[in-house]
Amino acid sequence: MNVNKLKEKITLHPIMTLLMMIGFTIVLSGILHALGVQATSRSISTSSLEYNIDIQEVKSLLSLAGLKYIFTSTVSNFMSFAPLSSFIIILIGIGIMQKSGFLRVAFTLLTKNAKKVNVTFILVLIGILLGMIGDISFIILLPISAILFEVGKRNPVIGIVASYAALTCGYGINIVFTSIDSSLTDWTTLAAHVLDSNYTISTLSFLFIMFVVVCMLAFLITRITERYTVYKVDKYEALETEFEEELLLDKKQKKGLALAFIAFMIYFLIFLYNIIPGLPFSGKFLDNSQAFYIDKLFSYNSFFSSGFVFIVTIGMIIIGLFYGIGAKTIKNHHEFCNDLGHSLDGIGRILVLIFFASILVNVVKETNIGVVVVTGLSNLLNNTTFTAMPLILLLFLVSAISTVFLPSSLSRWSILSGMTVPVFMNAGISPEFTQLVFRFGECTTIGLTPLFAYFVIYLALLEKYNQKEQPVNFLKAIKYQIPFVFMTFALLLTILIVWYIVGLPIGVGVSPTL
Repeated sequence: MNVNKLKEKITLHPIMTLLMMIGFTIVLSGILHALGVQATSRSISTSSLEYNIDIQEVKSLLSLAGLKYIFTSTVSNFMSFAPLSSFIIILIGIGIMQKSGFLRVAFTLLTKNAKKVNVTFILVLIGILLGMIGDISFIILLPISAILFEVGKRNPVIGIVASYAALTCGYGINIVFTSIDSSLTDWTTLAAHVLDSNYTISTLSFLFIMFVVVCMLAFLITRITERYTVYKVDKYEALETEFEEELLLDKKQKKGLALAFIAFMIYFLIFLYNIIPGLPFSGKFLDNSQAFYIDKLFSYNSFFSSGFVFIVTIGMIIIGLFYGIGAKTIKNHHEFCNDLGHSLDGIGRILVLIFFASILVNVVKETNIGVVVVTGLSNLLNNTTFTAMPLILLLFLVSAISTVFLPSSLSRWSILSGMTVPVFMNAGISPEFTQLVFRFGECTTIGLTPLFAYFVIYLALLEKYNQKEQPVNFLKAIKYQIPFVFMTFALLLTILIVWYIVGLPIGVGVSPTL
């Protein structure tokens, strides 16, 4: 008992941890700036394909100007912080689906006769594949997975941990060529043009290896969840007695499900028609200025991309509303309006966590520390005499380490690709395989860094379902993910090595070597 009390005293609250990290970053930026810490970056000019030399320096926030920036940018940064608005809007949709009873009925029907391990596997597989829609997948899947496990009379923390592991360990892995892949490929192609001006990369360049990795990673994460995580999470007692009762599907519930399905299908078909190009009055949600379809869908100027969170939320509201009407769980507009805010009850602590996380991300970004670290690692790659296998291992480690300091894939690859791709090509390694090594490397650590904007959503949901007086701290949240990280590291590196040695094609017409 005394040991437990001692642990509670020395365990930092997550908000205090964020405050300490913010303070440490500010002080560190001042020290590094005073020491003149900098790195020389080389970016490729798109017109001349020649290198531009830039000096990347650490910017000090331990100054009047720095402190002024923090105070003047905090509010606007918090309001524009992507996880905040997306999370609140998605919770509105989830709230009405949950309050109307739809989620309980749907999830019970899906899991009633299914083995627990199969439910976990499907959740993990969906998590990996859901990466195709971008970071919004964290906002959608994490709260849904908690409810799925709670309805299935399991600890919702297990669902949160497993889905976050699937989303992060599968961050750079997908069978579908995503918008991030397209943007990264642009940088890769530009770098390849330094040595070969005719080099092109297709959308099917990664298909074969991605298919294998998706399947193997889904099995791996499921096994770790069922063999390790289940026994490591804190005990959870369901608060809602409705989950303890046996669900008997009556006529009202069947009618509700039928109405919800019909209403959603109409909404979905209208939505689908507007993302199909070439048909009469279709494609209204696309950015037709782009070449690839995936870019038309997910570019910043497309209606689909900018309004996707709201599109998903409206779909959820339609499902919850029509189920409630059919099942008689929503009897009037007053109940409907009240149900919209169901999931927003008691999220004060979550909002405070997101607030301080937004400050941390903003402060680190402004100091330029992440860019300097990645640039320094890029120079290490450029100056190495390694070839073949050691070079692959070095890039894998550089990608993993740099992700901790600069989670943005595009920002890191824009720095690394210009020098890395030519070095690999000179070593006989294809640009596609080089990009693949980079993406696999980031999968191993992005789930551990608090600088990743959606880490705070993971932490906040763990705290929401925490039934102990002691809050869920950073250490515990990261500790849950460590087994997934180590095993994913081993799996992805092994696959890369085997694929390279055997010389198997990684996609249509593409091999690891030139």
